[in-house]
Amino acid sequence: MDFRKKLLVRPGKKIRLSDFDPDFHGSISSPDEATERLEHYKDKLTSMQRLFYGDRSRALLIVLQGIDGAGKDGTCWHVISAMDPQGVKVQGFKQPTPEEHAHDFLWRVHPHAPAKGEVAVFNRSHYEDVLVERVHKQVPKHVWQARYDFINDWEKLLHEDNNTTVLKFFLYISKNEQLARFKERLDDPQRQWKISNTDYTERNYWDSYIAAFENALSRCSTKYAPWYVIPANHKWFRNLAVSQIIADTMEDMKLKLPKPTVDLAKIRRLYHSASKGKAKKAKKG
Repeated sequence: MDFRKKLLVRPGKKIRLSDFDPDFHGSISSPDEATERLEHYKDKLTSMQRLFYGDRSRALLIVLQGIDGAGKDGTCWHVISAMDPQGVKVQGFKQPTPEEHAHDFLWRVHPHAPAKGEVAVFNRSHYEDVLVERVHKQVPKHVWQARYDFINDWEKLLHEDNNTTVLKFFLYISKNEQLARFKERLDDPQRQWKISNTDYTERNYWDSYIAAFENALSRCSTKYAPWYVIPANHKWFRNLAVSQIIADTMEDMKLKLPKPTVDLAKIRRLYHSASKGKAKKAKKG
């Protein structure tokens, strides 16, 4: 199944998340089958990202959004970890600092946009400013309403001015699945540090967050920066779908390694000369 077609939010289409099934897993029959396919795409990601780093004609921005517990950290761990850290950076965006609040809402994200040859992953992103600030009425409606156009313009700037491909993933889980994951955290000493009071109090705003996500997905899925709705109740399907979409997108870039900038024949002569000298020295010894 081509998840790029199946899970794409079509530009210009108004969506309702109730039309999506967070339990969806396509034709994948089991976690074992998903894991086997995931390894294939992780291998593909590894090789494609090395080509990407060498090609240096493009940049790639991956945006991960989702309600609390949707698996943004898990996606980084199970998918993005397949890439060489030398060419990848992951940036999280939490509550803005006073300095960040004193600037326009895009000021804090632009310095983290990827350079050519780089992959940047936003764990939460500039979309927080049409989600949290909208839901909690931290800014007036006319302010967050205008931000959709600013976001589209900024992503278009990255695409057109720096040849940046922007892939945006909304990790979609059900309200019951979120509660079950919070319970897992409570029961796991290795993850209890991730639990906070707001994890539970924010559940009171579930419907408001869903409405905010629906607007963001509908208003900001474009040809140059598409949104994908990833059914994420099954972590194994989430990881598979995200890895396939990224790997296939990179493959379509027709990347090429750069040509050597040195005289390879000369380098080979130097190598053979050095090897002979080493052999003579070893023989005398």
